[in-house]
Amino acid sequence: MSHIPVMAEEALEGLAIRPDGSYVDGTAGAGGHAALIAGRLTTGRLLALDRDPLAVAMATERLAPYPQARVRQSNYGAMAEVLSELGWGLVDGILIDAGCSSMQIDTPARGFSFQEDGPLDMRMDPGSGEPASALLNRLSAPEIETLLREYGDIGPAGRIAASIKDFASRGRLATTSDLVVAVRAALPFLRETPEEVRTVFQAIRIAVNDELSGLQRALDASLDCLKPGGRLVVISFHSGEDRIVKQAFRSASRKARRLRPDGRVASETPARVRVLTPRPVTANDAECRVNPRAKSAKLRIAERLPQR
Repeated sequence: MSHIPVMAEEALEGLAIRPDGSYVDGTAGAGGHAALIAGRLTTGRLLALDRDPLAVAMATERLAPYPQARVRQSNYGAMAEVLSELGWGLVDGILIDAGCSSMQIDTPARGFSFQEDGPLDMRMDPGSGEPASALLNRLSAPEIETLLREYGDIGPAGRIAASIKDFASRGRLATTSDLVVAVRAALPFLRETPEEVRTVFQAIRIAVNDELSGLQRALDASLDCLKPGGRLVVISFHSGEDRIVKQAFRSASRKARRLRPDGRVASETPARVRVLTPRPVTANDAECRVNPRAKSAKLRIAERLPQR
């Protein structure tokens, strides 16, 4: 299935793109959002980042008709360093489309999907970190349980963690099919494929790629990279992701005070952003029918304030 960028019109509207502006797509993926941004630029420029080398190759091909676009392999948390290397300075807008992309899920050899057999990897950057199979072999059953609860909000996390560890200890946890069987073995009273299979895969993927901590770093970096009036647009798909975005925007939209030991105010830092979405924007029914992935998407927008 071809890649369909989620909430494309809402994202472009949120960025308030100027033809002569500078923009960053921090999660280029297959280049869907990036191509739409580049198509609205004249003398402006776009930097497209992704940690996945396959995504970089796909985005490079997709953006080839746009000389105003540059593609780099980099984690979005390092966007400040990449912008500095390019000599760009602050930018007018940043887009972050969190989580994994459909092209990663649709490639069995990457190990993201429970619907196709493949090596149990799940790394967005296959050249760094440890694959899911190694992580699950290294962690204890209680540590796996904690992982499942924190990143998947999984009820029977203890039963599933014990089963996963049992399979790992017997050398039977090398493929995605092995992991599916391990989850099903923990829930023998369910005939159909349990919903927990999907959430277990999601939780392990988040852990393998350190996604939630990475998103927090990316949000901090983004605020430092925006010009006054610049927009940050974030699309999230997981409740944990949206919670991080919401809290980051809320914190940055308030004054920060440093207190003396006696309680008096030592210094005060003004708010850094204005939140433009008190509630997250969600995809309409028409888009959800065409692109089911959009059903869980939430979009939030913040605008950088001048620093007094």
